[in-house]
Amino acid sequence: MGNRVAIIGVGMSKFGELWEKNLREITLEAGMMAIFDSQISGKDIDAICVGNMSAGRFTGQEHLGALAADVGGLGNLPAYSVEAACASGGAAVRQAYMSIKSGEHDAMLVFGCEKMSDVNQTEAMNTISVASDWEWEGLFGATFPALFGMMARRHMMEYGTTEEQLSLVTVKNHANAAHNPFAQFQRPVPLKVVMGSGLLADPIRILHSSPVTDGAAALVMCNEDVAKKYSDTPIYIDASTQGSDTLALHDRESITEMKAVKISARQALEKAKLSINDIDVFELHDSFTISEIMLTEDVGIVEKGQGGKAVEEGLTELGGKFPVNPSGGLKARGHPVGATGVAQVVEIALQLRGECEKRQVDGAEKGMAVNTGGTGATSIVHILGRD
Repeated sequence: MGNRVAIIGVGMSKFGELWEKNLREITLEAGMMAIFDSQISGKDIDAICVGNMSAGRFTGQEHLGALAADVGGLGNLPAYSVEAACASGGAAVRQAYMSIKSGEHDAMLVFGCEKMSDVNQTEAMNTISVASDWEWEGLFGATFPALFGMMARRHMMEYGTTEEQLSLVTVKNHANAAHNPFAQFQRPVPLKVVMGSGLLADPIRILHSSPVTDGAAALVMCNEDVAKKYSDTPIYIDASTQGSDTLALHDRESITEMKAVKISARQALEKAKLSINDIDVFELHDSFTISEIMLTEDVGIVEKGQGGKAVEEGLTELGGKFPVNPSGGLKARGHPVGATGVAQVVEIALQLRGECEKRQVDGAEKGMAVNTGGTGATSIVHILGRD
């Protein structure tokens, strides 16, 4: 049995406010796309894993592993569900990776899903806020815009990061999403519009923030032997790592970095025997634009404090040395919280397969996906490569 873990099928629903579809419909859509893409037989899939943050609060439905097996008609397979806040999708990919790597399972169908628009904005914000330290942050009114606003303001004070640099992340990611048929927002946004949008929590503006989104993404993952039966061009997971940090900002040494990201990204590069310069394309968790700026620093693309200048100088643009979020990222592709980590891996796999058309990174052979939960309390990193 081959010990490498491969991705042979990918699928996504459209991301957006999908009023006409329920959670099971968008999840089934993504899963069927992944199965058709892989051409695998349903009888060869021996387990399911679903990443989801809070379907119970958003839709009233829990027990999503069994639900996925049921609606997919896959019978009596083991079906797991995992939660790690906004990193739930990444956690599902990692759970499948470890299960296949260990030999417990040979081929798995992996989902990430969330249906967020079935509740009003206040309920959605309250649900998302439980991913922070509720007793010490959320209970006192510290919403995620407020928490990331504090991180952004401190980054500005320490490193001279500007509001224009925060806004340029939005401009870049919306320009990329214009070429992504699955994205929630498929149109460019001018800089002056971003900088003129309403304040959520100074200096975070509405257009510095990811939207409320419905959506699902799926992967067919398997060991190397199964991959060779179904695909001539499997994408391999070279590394899968995870790190944690304090839940509350006030317990951290610094709120201008995500230590869990620094640790897990370094470990992933070591496991893959690569340097950051070997990575051709990145999907970095930009729930707020300051997050992308911090993550470009924390994964090692640039030195701490240089993330704002990196986007200003075009380093992270589609044609730059380190293209970040060609999908449009969470900001423009959308952020159905449980689906995001899987969607990031879908994008990297498509990039390495050369199937992204106008948003394609030329010659991409290695890619990194970084999925974070909360304000960085969880970090899950995957490095993917062509054979």
